[in-house]
Formats: sequence, C-alpha cells, structure tokens
Amino acid sequence: MRKSIATVSVSGTLIEKLEAIAAAGFDGVEIFENDLLACSLPPEEIRARAADLGLTIDLYQPFRDFESVPDDLLARNLRRAEHKFQLMERLGTDLLLVCSNVSPGAIGDDDLAAAQLRTLAERAAEHGIRIAYEALAWGRHVNEYLHAWRVVQMADHPGLGTCLDSFHILSRGSDPIGIEAIPGEKIFFLQLADAPLLAMDVLQWSRHYRCFPGQGNFDVAGLVRHTLNAGYTGPLSLEVFNDHFRQADTRRTARDGMRSLIALEAELKGATRPPVPSGFAFAELADTGALGEVLSALGFARTGGHPTKPVELWEQGGARLLLNATGAAPALVALGLESPDPAGAVKHAESLLSPVLPRERAPQEARLDAIAAPDGTQIFFCDDSWLSDFAPDPDGRSGEEIIGIDHVALTQPWHYFDEAELFYRSVLGLRPQGSLELPDPYGLLRSKAMSARDGAVRMVVNIAQVGAGDIPWQHVALACDDILAVARRLRAEHPGLLLPIPGNYYDDLQARYEVDPELRRLGVLHDRDEDGGEFLHLYTVTVGRVFFELVQRIGGYDGYGAANAPVRLAVQHSGDH
Repeated sequence: MRKSIATVSVSGTLIEKLEAIAAAGFDGVEIFENDLLACSLPPEEIRARAADLGLTIDLYQPFRDFESVPDDLLARNLRRAEHKFQLMERLGTDLLLVCSNVSPGAIGDDDLAAAQLRTLAERAAEHGIRIAYEALAWGRHVNEYLHAWRVVQMADHPGLGTCLDSFHILSRGSDPIGIEAIPGEKIFFLQLADAPLLAMDVLQWSRHYRCFPGQGNFDVAGLVRHTLNAGYTGPLSLEVFNDHFRQADTRRTARDGMRSLIALEAELKGATRPPVPSGFAFAELADTGALGEVLSALGFARTGGHPTKPVELWEQGGARLLLNATGAAPALVALGLESPDPAGAVKHAESLLSPVLPRERAPQEARLDAIAAPDGTQIFFCDDSWLSDFAPDPDGRSGEEIIGIDHVALTQPWHYFDEAELFYRSVLGLRPQGSLELPDPYGLLRSKAMSARDGAVRMVVNIAQVGAGDIPWQHVALACDDILAVARRLRAEHPGLLLPIPGNYYDDLQARYEVDPELRRLGVLHDRDEDGGEFLHLYTVTVGRVFFELVQRIGGYDGYGAANAPVRLAVQHSGDH
C-alpha cells in the first residue's frame, strides 16, 4: 500500500520535513496548515519541491469549525473555504480534511450539518476538490466515527466522504468493526496513530502523546484490517502529535515512522518473521582495565582472547561477557543474541530500515553481522561459530554461582525512547511488558520492559531525566540459583563491591513481608508479585557507566523489582558507597 505521513509528525521547517519524509521512503504527505503558513515559499514552489522529491500531496488539513453553524457564520465559513480551495489548486492537492465542529456555538442538528457539508462539497467540486469529514474525539456534537458517517450519508454528495483516524476512534473505546459497514469508496482517507493508555483529557492526550503504530497500546492493525475489509484503497498515513517527536531529529523520526508502517503492513499480510532471539550469546563492554577486577570478584574467569582485536572473553555458567580494551570509559556497547537463523534475522532487520553496520573481519573469523539499536548499541545475531574466534585460556576457571544473563537495561537518550520500543518490538520480535514511571531523587525514571515470550531474552529500556541532564547508566543483570550464598561470599571477600542499602528500606520490607532478616545484613533487595512469585536482587557499585545486578527469580516471578528502583537510584546518586 502507499504510505504517507502528516508534516506535523516530524520536526523542522516544511522543506526540511519534506526532504526527510522523502528520504525515509514515503510516497506521499499530508500538508498541515501551520507548516504551510510558516513557510516563505509560495504554494507553487512547495508543490514543485514535493514533486522533485517524489512525493504526492495527498491531503491538506485541517479545515475547522465549519458545519452546524448559523447562516451568517456559514457565509463566512464558505468564504474561508473558497480561499482554501484556491490555495489547494496552487498546491496541487484535491482532498481537504474537515474536522467536526468543536465550537461551543455549534448547533446539535445533524440535518443542518449534512446540508452545510453538502454545500461545501458542491463548492469544492467546482475546483475538482473532495471533502473528507472526520469526527474529532472531542467534537462538540459529532465525536464518533459512525456519527460522522451518518452525516455524510445524509449529505449524499459524491465529493463528500469520511476520514477515519485511529486515535479518534480507539481513544474513545469505539468498536472499529463498524468501519466494515462503510463503503470503501466513501472512506476518503485513513490516518493512523498509536498511543499509550492514559487517564487524561482526550484533547491533551491527542495533542501530546500520540506515537507511531507499535509504540503504544492501541490495536491499530485491527482497525486497519476492518478498513481494508470495507474496501479502502487509499494510503496508510501517519498523523502523530507528540512533543518529543517535534524536538527530535527530523530524518530519524521520519525513518522511524516508515519502520512502523512496514511492520504494520507485514502484520496485516501475516508475514512470517524469523524466530525471536533464543538467548543472550554475549554482552560486550568497553573497558579501560577496571572491569576485569569486578568480573573476577563476581566469579568470572578470562577464558579466551581474540587474535586480531583487543577483546577478551570472560565466562561463568551460561553468562559470557566480552571486554573490549577501547580505552573508553566502561560502557555496554554491544549485545550478541542467539538466533536459529542469523542471516534471516539480519534480512528482517534490513527490511525494517536497520542497515548492517560496517565491520572489519579477518578471512578466518566467523561472520557476525550487527545492526545499531536506537541508542547506538550494536546488536549481533549469532550462532555458536563466534566462539571459535577466541583462543582458549587454559588457566580460565570460573565459579559456578552465576548461570546466565537474565536481562540488560539500556538508558536511552530522551527522544529515542519510543523509537527503541518500536525497534525491539518489530526488529527483534520482543513483546512489551508494561511501562513504568519511577521517582528519582532528582527527576523521573521512565522504563519499558521488553521480552521474548519464554523469557529467554529480556531487555529494559529507560529514560532517566534528572536535573538538566540524563543518567547514562546501563546494567547487566546476571541470574543466580542461590543469591544469598553469592551475597555472603561477596560481603566477606569484596565488601566494597556491593551497593549499600539503607536500613529504612529493610524496616519497611520486614513490615510488609516478614522476610529473612539476613537480607538486611547482605544488602539483598526483595520484591513479590500478586501470585506469590519472588525476586531477590543486589547491585554492584557503578564503574564508568556500568553496574551489575545479580538476580534470583522464584515461583514464576516475571518482573524486574521495579518497586526497589527508587531506593537503588537514591543510593547511586548519594555516592555513599
């Protein structure tokens, strides 16, 4: 299907927006009126520029507060409309979006609304223009899509149809099955936006929190299926109002929008995707030499070295960590994900606009292709062949306390958070587990967990906005079968390695759960879910940007100890360790 996007969905000037939209591969564009009004170029030059970029102008929008008005106001509205028609002729587009009236003075009379919209359609037809009538979720009298369709039916003009908008339909909880009762030729346009589920005024929700399909909680794909079943043949078009998108890089946002439509179209076609990653092959950390001591204390051993790169392999149980002596401050720079079909996973990623990163490789070395996650972390798709690149260290004998990598947490730049969710969801096939906002002593931590259905791969993406900046922390969580035994050893042998937890936390914990008093002495945190599952975890101090978490899941616990995050953040900020 053709793909379009409204200029309001990305940042920049109108020409910058058009260039970014074309570069992302869109076929068409909706021109948002404010973008045109602020542009110094005349409509003819905007039309020519769009054509040079290979873009059609599919829609001009919005025309507001037209219908259901007294006669004197109708006359003024028709004069406004005549100006818009002339403008659209110069711009080279033939479809005008008319939103349902939100004015307090609007009259609640469907017959009047239909008659006035018919008059508007007759005037528009003289210019070769059609009218797409849309029910705004906060419309004064018309705020449901089937109500808007009834008014269009009553008006009975070939140049008048309806525009369906997924946000306006799904934010009100309307059942989209009714779309299938609308003849496809009368659905003149389809606008798509997702959104997180928020308990707030629908107008504010719409103006600030829309996002691309796959980044929120709406069943956008289901709505599109109903629209296609009705016979709609027009473009899939994104219309997203989002404060972060308006400030983010224009080209990057446009590319992310295209990724969302590619993923949506694949879902609609029932396309099969490569299997989701089956586990963590490795986590790679930049290192200045400081992390080796931490890993040794945790029971890891250096088990191999790379013959051509300054990279060491450290192992314990099923957990493999690579230390890359780049000279940069310690940071998590890459993840290797086990895949039954690495080549297929790479091909799928490329289809979703995630190109393979250039990488030097000696002829005898295993082929490892990587793509970049939104925050720059390299993602490798692996089978076991990469291990043959490391010359074994005969002296490398690890402990047996850690059994694998439980999850990794990556802090995103604030304007990449929604992009990261769509990336991990569409490119890696992970499913979202819920979004949380957690208090930080100096701000707020926003967190989204993503996981494979079997829990073999778990990732947490965070935004941590504090004061004037962001917290750059990342961490690798390591799974244990007996965390108390690990904690006892670490407290005895490396007491300065673990993050100290305030006594007040344990006073409250004891009151709530009557837990083992030894947790206090060992600095182990505890969480419990509604089904009785338990989570025990502790943290190391931070080295560079990285710290480690040791975790033990009991009784099917599927979370991440989010209730304890504010305590951990406060201690990390305080420096009392």
